Amino acid sequence: MTLNIEELGLKEVINASGKMTILGVSKVSESVLAAQRYGGEHFFEMADLAEKTGAYLAKLLKTEDAQIVSSASAGIAQSVAALIGQGDSYHLYHPYSEKISNREIILPKGHNVDYGTPVEVMVAQGGGKVVEAGYANMCTPEHIEQMITPETAGILYIKSHHTVQKSMLTVAETAQVAKAHDLPLIVDAAAEEDLFAYTQAGADLVIYSGAKALSGPSAGLVIGKQPYVSWVRLQSKGIGRAMKIGKDNILGFTQAVTNYLTEGTESGASMQERLQPFIAAINEITGFEAKIVQDSAGRDIYRASVKVKEPSAKAVIDALKAGEPAIYTREYQANNGIIEFDIRAVNEQEMAVITDRLQEIMLGATQK
Repeated sequence: MTLNIEELGLKEVINASGKMTILGVSKVSESVLAAQRYGGEHFFEMADLAEKTGAYLAKLLKTEDAQIVSSASAGIAQSVAALIGQGDSYHLYHPYSEKISNREIILPKGHNVDYGTPVEVMVAQGGGKVVEAGYANMCTPEHIEQMITPETAGILYIKSHHTVQKSMLTVAETAQVAKAHDLPLIVDAAAEEDLFAYTQAGADLVIYSGAKALSGPSAGLVIGKQPYVSWVRLQSKGIGRAMKIGKDNILGFTQAVTNYLTEGTESGASMQERLQPFIAAINEITGFEAKIVQDSAGRDIYRASVKVKEPSAKAVIDALKAGEPAIYTREYQANNGIIEFDIRAVNEQEMAVITDRLQEIMLGATQK
């Protein structure tokens, strides 16, 4: 019997918040679905599948090796465990043993953020202990160096719009510090679009989300140098067992990366062009001032930024969610009276639904 989706009572959602985990992240292509179906209908030696897909992706991405994991968060935990254990079998089976002292992971203070879960939770899951460097509004190479001790296992850098952007050292500067002190550098680039920049900048391990910029199924990717990637792969027999990924998503994700490298993704220019009539329509509604803004982390992503005069931005956000379909937006600046709309997964018809709903909300507010 085929599952009747309507019987589940699921709420329909227009995703104007971006590629967010709480909404299932991305839509996948027919070719990705076909690869997932093939994986679901066939059997493989899973260790062989991991190695072969890793070698294939490493060749595409011009790096030494790659390992597909269940998510970018799993990538952080397993990478941290890999640097602490360094391939040691005792560590593999006793990852949190007090006999192992080299557990410190240096992280710029402004990078210790909550992206849906705190970064330090994933570090702790990998057996690491976060050591913050610098300050919330500044971190320099010197700040990183000040925190290095004999117990330092590695350095972690979070490349994300969630992190503090001002007065922060670059990935390349962090890599120089790591190299000077013979320490490995992990870069969490979960939502980033450039699959080459961070390994080229000197990172030893780089982590990507499979379902964000790459529009794949639930998955994560760890790429970089040996022996670090092989140590990550080894974690499938340790903490990675609780984070294992299925053969269907391994093949689906591999197809997604292939598609991404050959077909690319929507350009910033295209987003701006699609945003123009949307912005114009919102500016016709009394109580809103809309404009196009670029992603705060400098990515080639453009969104509608809407300043709410009355009622509050929070009230508008809540009203959008409460409707049918529910409309989810980016809420990070609601305290400043601003709502952002990410249209990467929104078509023209859905943009019309959003503007109609905004008009209804404002009419309702003026009639109270």
